[in-house]
Amino acid sequence: MTGEDKVEVADFIDFFKPVRLSFTYADSQLVKKEKDSLLISSKIFNQFVPDSILGKLFGKSVKPKIYAIGKAEVPKAVSYLFVKTVSTDKRAFLIICFDKNQQFVTSLAALRPDQNPSTMQNVVMDRKFVITKNVLRRNADGSFSEGKDVYSLSAETRSFQLVMTDALDDKPTELINPIDTLPRKNKWSADYANGKMNLVSIRDGRSSGRLIFFIHFEKNNGSCVGELKGDATIRSSNTAEYRVGGDPCVLKFTFTSSSVTLKELEGCGSHRGIRCSFDGSFSKKRETKSKGGKKLK
Repeated sequence: MTGEDKVEVADFIDFFKPVRLSFTYADSQLVKKEKDSLLISSKIFNQFVPDSILGKLFGKSVKPKIYAIGKAEVPKAVSYLFVKTVSTDKRAFLIICFDKNQQFVTSLAALRPDQNPSTMQNVVMDRKFVITKNVLRRNADGSFSEGKDVYSLSAETRSFQLVMTDALDDKPTELINPIDTLPRKNKWSADYANGKMNLVSIRDGRSSGRLIFFIHFEKNNGSCVGELKGDATIRSSNTAEYRVGGDPCVLKFTFTSSSVTLKELEGCGSHRGIRCSFDGSFSKKRETKSKGGKKLK
């Protein structure tokens, strides 16, 4: 793909090797040296992709190096090509789309490094071809803030649509427990924690055989977040289970007098990031009383 001769679009798309989803590409990979065998000349690239795509990122007079990183395909529908582009002072990771007729559809500048040394970025395409752009920032006090933008390809508009955004500076610094005020007479009803932003809250259910719970956790320095609220059925003297029709997630709670341990029996990926799980242990928080007799946590 580094020559000057015209090639067919099918050959161009086939040059990109398939990747396994979910696929993640990080900003640290943009600075790594790629094999020359992955290079595509600007002349060949612009046969199939409008030159305005790179022109907007690098300037009309700049010809960045172009590398074929991989591709993901929806059979008989869409080909997503992953492209790394590098110039003297700029780098970007692009997702280029072709339709079932191998015609260019649209593109997305999925990853462009910023100049802030305290941030890390990555982009993820999951098994449903949903694209998530993540940014993680280490704050001056040692805490972390996370932001994300989620995109999907619209067949109607033939463009990427922003379907959800979670602004970097809108992250809460304290965790709010939505079931905090509910009754806690059951022997396992309590708050269990593992750090400031990791909580398993258990409260009394609508009947003696059920519990209400709220779970929030942040792992991998806050880059992977999970949250789930629901009802659990008591299965034995010290276990309960979340299992609801229509939700593939099955979660087991195992209690002791001082802790609760969570175990995913079936995948709970719709309630958490792809690189972490609900599995873990949380210590029981002791209730204290104020001078007025009101219970405090």
